[in-house]
Amino acid sequence: MTQRIVLAYSGGLDTSVAIGWIAERTGAEVIALAVDVGQGGEDLETIRQRALACGAAESVVADARDEFATDFCMPALRANALYMDRYPLVSALSRPLIAAHLATVAKEHGASMVAHGCTGKGNDQVRFEVGLACLAPDVKVIAPVRDSGMTRDKAIAYAAEKGLPISVTSRSPYSIDQNLWGRSCETGHLEDIWEAPHDDVYGYSSDPALPREPDEVVVSFAEGTPVAIDDRKLSPLEIITELNERAGMHGIGRVDLVEDRLVGIKSREIYEAPGAIALISAHTELENVCLERDLARFKRQAGQRWTELVYDGLWFSPLRRALEAFMDEASRHVTGDVRLRLHGGMAVVTGRRSPAGLYDYGLATYDTGDSFDQGLAKGFVELWGLPSKIAADRDRQAAS
Repeated sequence: MTQRIVLAYSGGLDTSVAIGWIAERTGAEVIALAVDVGQGGEDLETIRQRALACGAAESVVADARDEFATDFCMPALRANALYMDRYPLVSALSRPLIAAHLATVAKEHGASMVAHGCTGKGNDQVRFEVGLACLAPDVKVIAPVRDSGMTRDKAIAYAAEKGLPISVTSRSPYSIDQNLWGRSCETGHLEDIWEAPHDDVYGYSSDPALPREPDEVVVSFAEGTPVAIDDRKLSPLEIITELNERAGMHGIGRVDLVEDRLVGIKSREIYEAPGAIALISAHTELENVCLERDLARFKRQAGQRWTELVYDGLWFSPLRRALEAFMDEASRHVTGDVRLRLHGGMAVVTGRRSPAGLYDYGLATYDTGDSFDQGLAKGFVELWGLPSKIAADRDRQAAS
């Protein structure tokens, strides 16, 4: 029986070349798998036909946009996931989903191997391979770019030699990955961390300095999940898509970051995540209204750990699953509306309301009608500071 390999296929140069490259070196049939996670560009049928034209024995396409939005982006939103407090896990969220589809297709087609196009410097190799080790431990993973010397120059020459139906004349200076949750851009002039990003880096957002009228939007949440925009009930996919457009018009969600990669190097990345940043801004503020203080404090710590696990390729880890259960419980009362003003590169919260909020006007106001008993405060302050006062007395005695 002929051996089969499932290749994570993007439709670009490297993975198109990888089809024939892998087949020649292994003698196996290559099954190309393209997963739509909202990256835009060419339609799935065009990509499927290109894979077949490049020599794939079979070509499988999967529209996973709804799955990605609901099962990956929404958990990230409930965790307010921002790696290094700024990066909303754009690529990191899509990799476990693609790995799951790779495992499924490998099983359906009796494939003993899967392949990806990652380099040895990036985080994605870890995300794919650790995910596959959890989901399909009997399947071997190969990485032509990392392990077989398939450099870009060699890929271009190979495509020209074989007459592959893919453009090799234009070469972007950037390495770009994008999906519904955002867009990442690296390499080229960005490797000089002193040089400012050029305008051609950006694809999801307009220049925030361009003059335009502000856009006011109301996002409604139910148990931590957005369910409507401006009183229109929408799916997570529809909400993210609309906010990508509306927030992107105002240049919201641009991030220029030198980040700590899992492999131990620092890398400069330009991210665009208009919808993600707008939603995280709204969700965080609604939590400020609805979460009790100690729960809110602990949730920030748990959200940070959740974020690190996902960034580090451990989506399928027991700790990530356990933290997910905590996030669901913590979100039970995060229901209400948040009004955002989109303008000048910022999503600013200008209003919030919730039927489950803990904000009490009578306790908060400084005007007549204040229901807070200020007479209780004196004793509270004395007891609260008592341990520190005793320790300070000890230190003074020891120093005398």
